[in-house]
Amino acid sequence: MQRENFNDLLAFVAVARAGSFTRAAAQLGVSQSALSHTVRALEARLGIRLLTRTTRSVSPTEAGERLLRTVAPHFEEIEAELAALSELRDKPAGTVRITCAEHAANTVLWPKLSAVLPDYPDVHIEINVDYGLTNIVSQRFDAGVRLGDQVEKDMIAVRIGPDMRMAVVGAPAYFARHPRPLTPSDLAGHDCINLRLPTHGNLLAWEFEKDGQSVNVHVEGQWVFNSSTPRLTAALAGAGLACLPEDMVLEHVAAGRLQQVLQDWCQPFSGYHLYYASRRQSSPAFALVVEALRYRQ
Repeated sequence: MQRENFNDLLAFVAVARAGSFTRAAAQLGVSQSALSHTVRALEARLGIRLLTRTTRSVSPTEAGERLLRTVAPHFEEIEAELAALSELRDKPAGTVRITCAEHAANTVLWPKLSAVLPDYPDVHIEINVDYGLTNIVSQRFDAGVRLGDQVEKDMIAVRIGPDMRMAVVGAPAYFARHPRPLTPSDLAGHDCINLRLPTHGNLLAWEFEKDGQSVNVHVEGQWVFNSSTPRLTAALAGAGLACLPEDMVLEHVAAGRLQQVLQDWCQPFSGYHLYYASRRQSSPAFALVVEALRYRQ
């Protein structure tokens, strides 16, 4: 039998199960006459009658019963497998690669995604910690994380965190040896723990603002790092003042391990945004990540 005749078998199964050409035709969305012609053509090719027709009902012959028992389960298995494949198509699966800074990975990506991923074992997250403002297109990342004012205009941006503030902190042991700075210019007389990022080359200036006045201060000190965590460690050890995201230090300030200065010069600024290159990023896994990270006040 040619493969194109499988439709004849499907038609026969539908009629045999419904016990009526009228009901089967309605289920299949074809006319009763067309369905009757299809089944008769199948019987002609097989050379055997499959259905007994009366004015009130249709029932399988002995041969029809045998064919129904043999063929129908296989069609059911095929339909079940096609349905399973359809579900797999819509099921989140695959790897999502994100590049971001260490602070964003620790405070946003990890807590939000780790709460969701246990329910989606086929979704894998790769986080690349990088301060270099990576080109996500050329480096084949699905998305990146930057502060709101750093996202390029041709990217789609989704806010994933609240506004942020920086905090200038030092250990009590440090302030036992040095006076507390009252203005940004006072930092010239302090040991400051510096940050060097690959996108800047030089040491990163400390940015302040008060009453509409913006001030960038280039500080000096014995220690330079390229990430936040070791600067926090050095500040806790009394090695100098550090300018860090406020949420990194609040616990230590509350416990008395660090003291905060210049609070009135540290103004809020736009927080983290997930950004990506195109709205065509439509895989279920990527959509899951975006919704899990989306900031909701």
